[in-house]
Amino acid sequence: MKKINVIGLGNILFGDEGFGVEAVRRLEKECSGFPDSVQFIDGGTQGIYLLDYIESADVLLIYDAIIPSEFNRQVYVYRNDELPAFIHRKMSSHQMGLSELLSVARLHDRVPGEIVLIGVPPRELGLGSGISPAVEGLLGDAVEKGKKILGSFISD
Repeated sequence: MKKINVIGLGNILFGDEGFGVEAVRRLEKECSGFPDSVQFIDGGTQGIYLLDYIESADVLLIYDAIIPSEFNRQVYVYRNDELPAFIHRKMSSHQMGLSELLSVARLHDRVPGEIVLIGVPPRELGLGSGISPAVEGLLGDAVEKGKKILGSFISD
């Protein structure tokens, strides 16, 4: 059975930056019947400490607040080579971003066979503001997309 790690990235203290963490929390609640090979991780802003979760997975599903160049208010899904170059964004110069983590995994020759990134453009990044209504409205769609993706990997 494939080891699937679902990681929510982001800082819940900065409004929509917490989208990834909130999405994984909701997905975990709705997927209680999934096998033990699926692990849900609140990755927050842990940086390098997430490397083992990345390198140990056969499949990696990541939720994050992202800013695609199109910037439409919608849920974006990227797979493997479609991962955009802008995933290097981070909230602190001391934090290792997703792009760097994937690069280290490549150096170790331990990149998951499948990587999927689900994200939305943040609307509000104010301190202590919580998820904005615009992003809250996209959470259900993001969770549903994640459930379908996970279901397809589990049934393989």
